[in-house]
Amino acid sequence: MQLKDLLYKIPLLATSGSMATDITSLTMDSRKVGPGSLFIAVRGTVSDGHTFIDKAIRQGAVAILCQELPTTPDPAVAYIQVTDSARTMGLVAANFYNQPSQKLKLVGVTGTNGKTSVATLLFRLFRGLGYRCGLLSTVQNQIDDQIIPATHTTPDVITINQLLTQMLANGCTHVFMEVSSHAVVQERIAGLAFTGGIFTNITHDHLDFHGTFDNYIRAKKGFFDQLPATAFALTNVDDKRGLVMLQNTAARKETYSLQTLATFKGKVLADSLFGLNMLVDDKEVWFKLIGKFNAYNLLSVYGAAVLLGEDPAEILTLLSGITPPPGRFEQVVSDDKIVGIVDYAHTPDALQNVLETINEIRQDDDQGYLPQVITVVGCGGNRDAAKRPIMADIACRYSNRVILTSDNPRNEDPMVILEQMQAGVSAVDHKKTLTIEDRHEAIRRAVAMAKPHDIILVAGKGHETYQEINGIKYDFDDRIVLRNAFAERGNL
Repeated sequence: MQLKDLLYKIPLLATSGSMATDITSLTMDSRKVGPGSLFIAVRGTVSDGHTFIDKAIRQGAVAILCQELPTTPDPAVAYIQVTDSARTMGLVAANFYNQPSQKLKLVGVTGTNGKTSVATLLFRLFRGLGYRCGLLSTVQNQIDDQIIPATHTTPDVITINQLLTQMLANGCTHVFMEVSSHAVVQERIAGLAFTGGIFTNITHDHLDFHGTFDNYIRAKKGFFDQLPATAFALTNVDDKRGLVMLQNTAARKETYSLQTLATFKGKVLADSLFGLNMLVDDKEVWFKLIGKFNAYNLLSVYGAAVLLGEDPAEILTLLSGITPPPGRFEQVVSDDKIVGIVDYAHTPDALQNVLETINEIRQDDDQGYLPQVITVVGCGGNRDAAKRPIMADIACRYSNRVILTSDNPRNEDPMVILEQMQAGVSAVDHKKTLTIEDRHEAIRRAVAMAKPHDIILVAGKGHETYQEINGIKYDFDDRIVLRNAFAERGNL
C-alpha cells in the first residue's frame, strides 16, 4: 500500500520525500523494522521512539512518522510530521488494514473490576448463539477456537488491527474487548470503530500511572467520549460514577442496575456456593456464577446482548449454563471438603467484593461448625503502592486468618511490599496475621491450618501461570499449587 493511502483523512504538519512510497509493514518497535517498513516514533512513558529513527532506517524503514523531524533527514526516506504520533498510529493502522473494526460488531468493556469476566462471558454467549467471535482480554486473545496468549490488557493498536483482520478472515462477526485506562490515555484504541461500550465500575487502582483518581476517572470516561452516535453506551448506574461516563458521549445511553430503575433491571434472590438465583427483567434465572459482583457482570452481559439485537429469553437460557472465566472465583475442593477459591482480585474493591461474597454464602455444616475464612494475599510490585495497606486491612476485616505473601514483586523487594501491607494491619488483627514471603509456602500453610469445610481464598493472581521476579517469569499457578497442597495435606 502506498504511503499516501495510509494518510487518508489524517491531519499532517509537514511531509518530505515521496508519498508514493510502498509500505509493507507498520511498527513502533525498531527491533521489528524490515525493508519497506513505516516506523512510527512514539513518545512513551519509558522511552522515546524518536531516538530510534536512525536505527529504523538502517534496518530498512522507508518512511518515518514522527512528532519532531530530524535535523538532517535522509533524502531516500519519506517523513511525516504529526501532532500526536500515538493517536495517528491508530488511524494509519486502520487504513493499512482496511478498517477491519468497521466490518465487525466491536464491543469494548472498561472499568476497574469485571472487564475480563464481562468480555469473556459475552464471547462465550455469542458463540453459544451461533456466531464466530473474537476476544481481546487480559487472560488471552481468541479467534473463535484459536487461542493467542495475551501480554497486555489492551494490545497496541497495530496488533489490534492485525488481530481484527485475522478475525474477519476467519468469519468472525462479533469481537469483545477489554479497554484499559492505560489504553485510552496511550491512544491504543485510536481509529477503532466501536459498536458499543460497557462500564462496570471504578475504584482505587493504577494511581501509579494516572497520578490522581480524577485522572483515572477521566481516562475511563475518555473511552465513552469517543463512541459515535451509532454505538450504545451501557453503564452501571449503581456505581456513583456510572452516569459520569455518559456525560459527553454521542452514543445511545443505556443503564443497568440491581438497586434502582434502569434499562436493564436485576435482583439477587439467593446466592450460594452453587450459584446465583436472580430476577432479570422480572424473569427468574439460576446462574452458575457466584456473588453480587457476578450479578452485575451477568446483567451487563444480558443488556449488551439485547442491545446487539439478540432474543432476551435465549440470552438468559445460555447464560444460565456458563461457568466463570479462569481464575475468577474458581473453586478447588479437597477430599475432606476444604473449599479453595482462586480469584484475580488485586484491587481493594475486588478483594472486598470476593470476601463479602464468601462471608455471605458460608453456612454452618451438619455439626454446627461455621467455616473459617483463610485469605492468602499479596500485592504486585512496580504498581500503585498506596493500595497495599488497604488490601491487608480488608483481608483482615473479612477473614478469620490472613497470610500476607508475595504476588508478582517484579523489580521491587518483596519484603518491602509486605512491610507496606503490614502497615494496614491493626494491633487487634496482628494475632491472626502471618507474613510468609514464599507464595508456595504461604498456600501450603493455609491448607495446613484449615479444617474440613473451611474456605481458603488465594487472591491476586487468578488465571496467571507465572510469578514475575526481577524481570523473570517463573512457572507458578495458584490453582496447581493449591491442588498439590490438598493432595499432600495428610503429610503437612
